[in-house]
This record gives sequence, C-alpha cells and structure tokens, in this order.
Amino acid sequence: MAARFPAPAARGVTQGTHAPVPSAPSAAGPSAHGLQLKDRRRTLKIVIMDEEPGPSKRRKSKTYYFHPEWENSFLFTQIEDTCACLICGAKLAVGKKGNVERHFSTMHMHFERKFPKGSNVRSQKVSDLKAALQAQYSIFAKPTKKANAATEASFKVTHHLIKNKATFSDGAIVKEAILIMADSLFKDLKNSPEIMSAISGVQLGANTIARRVSALSANMIVQLERDLKTCKYFSIQCDESVDIAQLAVFVRMVFEDFTVKEEFLTVLPLKTTNRGSDIHKEVKNYFAKQNVPLEKLVAITTDGSPAMTEHHSGFIANCKADPDFPPLLNYHCIIHQQEVCAKVMGFDHVMTPVVKIINSIWAKAKQHRSFKLFVEEISAEYGDFLLHTRIRWLSRGRVLRRFLSLLPEVKAFMESRNEDVTQLSSTEWLLDLAFLTDVTEQLNVLNCELQGKNKTIANMISSVKTFTSKLNLFIQHVQKRKMHHFPSVLQVLSEDKAEAELLDTEKYSRLLMRLNHEFNERFSDFELLEPCVMFTSNPFMEVDVSYISEQMSVLLNLDSATMEMEIVTLQNDIELKARQSDINFWSRVDAEKYRNIRTAAMKLFSLFGSTYLCESTFSDMNFVKSKLRTRLTDDHLNDCIRVALSGYTPDYRGLNCPLKLPDYTVLEDIMKHHVEGE
Repeated sequence: MAARFPAPAARGVTQGTHAPVPSAPSAAGPSAHGLQLKDRRRTLKIVIMDEEPGPSKRRKSKTYYFHPEWENSFLFTQIEDTCACLICGAKLAVGKKGNVERHFSTMHMHFERKFPKGSNVRSQKVSDLKAALQAQYSIFAKPTKKANAATEASFKVTHHLIKNKATFSDGAIVKEAILIMADSLFKDLKNSPEIMSAISGVQLGANTIARRVSALSANMIVQLERDLKTCKYFSIQCDESVDIAQLAVFVRMVFEDFTVKEEFLTVLPLKTTNRGSDIHKEVKNYFAKQNVPLEKLVAITTDGSPAMTEHHSGFIANCKADPDFPPLLNYHCIIHQQEVCAKVMGFDHVMTPVVKIINSIWAKAKQHRSFKLFVEEISAEYGDFLLHTRIRWLSRGRVLRRFLSLLPEVKAFMESRNEDVTQLSSTEWLLDLAFLTDVTEQLNVLNCELQGKNKTIANMISSVKTFTSKLNLFIQHVQKRKMHHFPSVLQVLSEDKAEAELLDTEKYSRLLMRLNHEFNERFSDFELLEPCVMFTSNPFMEVDVSYISEQMSVLLNLDSATMEMEIVTLQNDIELKARQSDINFWSRVDAEKYRNIRTAAMKLFSLFGSTYLCESTFSDMNFVKSKLRTRLTDDHLNDCIRVALSGYTPDYRGLNCPLKLPDYTVLEDIMKHHVEGE
C-alpha cells in the first residue's frame, strides 16, 4: 500500500476527514487527479484516485475539508473532526458543501430571513452562537480535564510510593501532608480554594492505591512482552529465597541495534517443594502463560544450590533435557563463587574471638550503650560496631576493619569490666587479624565491582582476572617479606618492630596460593567463554581464527566454517577498522555480510554474570512483606515488586482512560433556544 497524500493544513483550523484517504499511486499504473480550490484562509483539496487497471474499477473516493466561510454562509463550524451546525448542533457524516448547504436551507430557512447574509447582525449572531457552543463544550471538557489530571496525579504518586516500598495506606498520609503544606503555601492566593479542591480530588486511599498498582504493573507487563517479542535474544538469572520458597527471575534482552535492557520478569511462589523439577515446571508454565519466546533464550545464570545445579535432577538439567528449551549456556553466579572462594581463607582462630566480643557487646543493650558512650568520650574514629552475620561471609571485611580501628578502646573497655584480653595483646594473633583484614578488604573491592545493574559478562570476567593477577603479585611479595600491599600488617609491625620475626610469610603465602587455586578452579567455566568475550570486545585483535570459530560454534550453536570466513573478512574490513573505537560499533556491522558474528555478539551481550539482581530483590521484598502487611497476596506482591524495580516508565495517558467528549447533538434544544429567543 502506498503512502497517503498529505492534506493541506490551514493556520488555526483543524482538518476533519470524513472519508477514507486513498492510497498514493504507484509508479506502475494508477492515475491520480488533483483539484485544488483556494481562498486566502483555507485550502480544499479533493483527491480522486482510480483503482489499478483491470476489468473492474472501484468507485472513486474523495476527501473533504472544512471551509471557514461556511460559518457565516451556512452556520456550520468544525468540532474536532466533524462539521456541526451552530443552530441545532447536528453533525454531518460527510462534510461536503452540498450537505452543509442542504441542511441549512431545509432546516433553518427562518435564519436567513432574520439575519440576512452579509449583514453585521448576522456576523454578531454567528459569533454569539459560536461562543455559546464553546461555553457548553467547556462545561463538559473542564470537569473531564480535571478528573483526568487528578487520576494521572494519583497514578504518579502511587508509582513514587511503591518505588520507595511504601504501603498502600501511606497514600492517605501523603495526601494529608500535601493538603497541610498547600494550606500554608497558597492560603493568600486568590485561587487557593481551587488548588485545595484539586488536591482533595486526587484519590489516594488504600484500595485506590492497590488498584493503581495492579494497573501500573499490567502496563509494565505489556511493555515487557513487547520488548520480549522484538528483542533478538535474551538470558535470565534465577535465585531462590531462603526463608519462603520463592523464585526471583530477571531477564536481559538485546535488540537489533545492540541496546540492552535488564528487567524484572517475575517472582514465582514454590507452593509445594523446591526441587529442580518443581522450579523447571514453574518457570516453563510462566513462559507459556506469558507467551515468552523460548527460542530466543541464550543462557541461564543461577546460584550454586543443588536444586539449581545438580547434574541429573537440578533445574538446569531439567531445562537441558526439555525439548521445548533451545540449547543454552548455564553459569553459576560469579559473586556466589567468589564468596565460596573467600571461605577457604579460614582463620577461625581470628574470627571466633572477634565475633564473640562483638556479639557480647551487642547482646545486652546496657553494655552496648555504655560502650558507645565510652567510645564517644575518647573520640574514637568509629562510634559503634557492625554486627557480623554469617549469611554473607564478606561482611567480615567491614567488621574486621572496624574492630581493628577500635581495638585499643575495646581492650580498655573489657579491662574495665575485668574481662580477659590476653589474646588481644598477642602480636602473632594481631598479625593474623591484620592480614585477614587486608585480604578480605581486597575481596570486598572485587565483590563491589561484581555487583550492580547492567554489568556485562566481559566486565565481570575482567574483574575476576584482575583479582587473580593481584593474588599472584601478592604471593611474590609476601614470599620476599614485602608487605606494602598489606597496610594493616604494616601498622601492627610499626607498633612493635621487635616482633617483626613473628611475621609468618610462609603461612600467608600458602593461604594466598590456596585462594588463587580456588579461584582458578571455580571460574574454569568462564575460561571457555573468555576468548569469545575478548573477541567481541576487540574484534581486530590477533586471534586463532579456527579456535575462536570452534568455541563460538560449540557455545553459541553457530556454524564454525561460516564463522571463520566472516572473522577473516571482518578483520580485513578497512571501513570497520576505522570505526572500532565507536561505542556503537556492532550496530554498524552489516547484518547480511556478518550474520553469524553479529549473532554471536548479540548472544554474548545478553549474558548475565551473576544473580545480583535477584538477591537485591529479596532484600526489597523484606520491606514490601513487612509484618504489617500479612494480607498481601502473591499477585499484589508481584505487582509491588515489578513497580518498585522495573525500569519502564508507565504510560500514564493510556492508564488515565480519559472520558469521551459529549455528543453535541444533545445541545440542540439549547441552540434552538438561543435562536428563537431573538
């Protein structure tokens, strides 16, 4: 179908179309004839279109436009896209001159006698009728606009509240607060009553907020489904909560132009058991229910729990055995593996007394308050402890750093209570504490680099490789008794130089080597992927073309022979070489010429490296599922989490569903009254 002919627009007047606009003629055969009538204010263009040549022709179609002079001649005006009579309010289906003139001459003959054409009294009457019609229009339009504005405001406030994990009942509190604030700010203004009335009209009750949340969530689901249909590939990350059996799922989508979106997909309740087969069943049912295109799935990233990773009955094993799932990659979360690696540090003889002392101070509120006051009195760097938890091993880094900083105050406080502090005075134990503090702080740096949104697999592999290289450097330095990368150890040694021979560098180097070995073992899966990731990050680097092609063929289900030819061609493409520093490089690569390479890059761009988004979701759920919200259903929980975490902007206008404008034929009696009253 060819493009439509553009209709000429007149300044200050909206065009109205009352017949289908014909298609533009193709170059091959259809003929078009244009008749253009002009005056100084308005152009009427009638486009006549013939059908394609053939034995039979369709009836010609026409497009009509309103003429401003009809207002004075026939007392018709334009309302939205229709012609309406100023006298009776009748609207014409086809607004051509003949219909307008016929209606005026047959229905309102008396008007011509009372108000002769061209007279001043006629012009004044037309103006009065137009003003009356516009006044009636505004009577209906203004309340509608106010209601729509209030509804839109209600949606926006709801979105903001749920983004901040507020409860449904908080909406009423917010409204009361706004009214109090507005009363102080606008009480001296002339339109203060109107402002207060507008604020009062915004519905923010608990039931209204609940409905708004469901509507916002549904709108975001529509946007998500649209993106899932238009994206080229996607991957998911899954993690299971430890308190109540619930599975959080996030999706990472890559599009034709290589833009990437990470979005919350769903939280699935596991109502019976949480075996791998149960998780697989729930995920598959959700995909089928939401029409998620499974053929686009590239990879699944999970934590290291048996339900996810068990070789024969885990979630991943069930997905790979299911013929409805495509061949896919699977990886354990890099952050989880890093934490497991960190646990090989051991050093229980350090952590046990530290945790015991901290928990002892926290155990009794009176002792805790006394210690805090004591620390404040001597102006210590920190005024409190971080309570250590075993749920996250890497919380040790912050705990140990703070404990070490407060060590003199801790010793003084414990001595004042006649508690044994012999171990806290041992240089050997203090060196172990300092060494563990420095190493765990390095692990914390890595952990922070791995966390966050929109982390590519390339970024995460680079961070892990950087850390293992640092470990190799640390091992070499420790073996040579160079401790300048261990500031806490240097601090302990500087306080007692006579005890420097107690520094057991052999023990520390063994520990670092064990940690390095654990990292290499745990991240061996990523070694297979690393060459492919490096190539997509720098496609013009020197590579073994056959090896890269084979790896991409195995991992990404692509043809290795075609891949080889495309890599060779790409690396010798002078035009693309000149653009290799362009941030949008891959979107500029020809989709036909380098189809396999682009596909490989898209699949790699879609990969998650961790389950960080799922884990952070469970933290958010702790706020949403407070003790005061015991009646929160699974659907409401899912809606709240989606609205709180989604990156989509709600379509407030679409959600608003504005009321239809009134049918102006109901104004017929009013208009007649104006005429007959003359």
